[in-house]
Amino acid sequence: MSNNFQMPRSDVTLKIPIMPKILMPIGDATEALDTFYPYYRLPEDDYEVVVAGPEARLYHTVLHEIPPNPDVPWDITQERPGYHLKADIAFRDLRAEEYAGAFISGGRAPEYIRYDKDLQRCVREIAKAGKPIACICHGIEILTAADCIQGKRVTTVPKCAMDAEQGGATYVDDDVVFDGLLVTGRGYAENTVVVKEFLRLLKAAED
Repeated sequence: MSNNFQMPRSDVTLKIPIMPKILMPIGDATEALDTFYPYYRLPEDDYEVVVAGPEARLYHTVLHEIPPNPDVPWDITQERPGYHLKADIAFRDLRAEEYAGAFISGGRAPEYIRYDKDLQRCVREIAKAGKPIACICHGIEILTAADCIQGKRVTTVPKCAMDAEQGGATYVDDDVVFDGLLVTGRGYAENTVVVKEFLRLLKAAED
């Protein structure tokens, strides 16, 4: 008996579908829950999350909250170390035409990455192209810097309300605000609703 068994040849070629890309800018002190929920949730609906940073390297996330029962109360958010997340690409290499939309997370990172001109350019071009954008918490600082929320209704964590208004938006003291192709949430507690609406906008844009 011969042991040289060969599987029959097949002319069928399996094609792996190309997933639309979603831009997710981060930096050191990106808020963990703001970021990791959409990072893992969006691929479940066949969207590739492309993490971008000042450089393509590993970044520190943080837990960013006002402690609920501290011995000495905090007036503002405290930061504690979180998980690490690697950026796939540097801001300078971003091309807006490669992305179907953007998810802007919060934490302290937006305070400094908003100054990056290449990040500003890419986010602004995504907005001008009429692609969906979702934004949580301090992420509004990036949208203001990119000058793409003029005339929009938005929400954010209350301490960033001035940032929204300086960007020409109307701050609304609600948990979640929808305005056209922009969905904004106060903080990570609103992640589920924000991502659900963001996915609806992305799928509508494909039709």
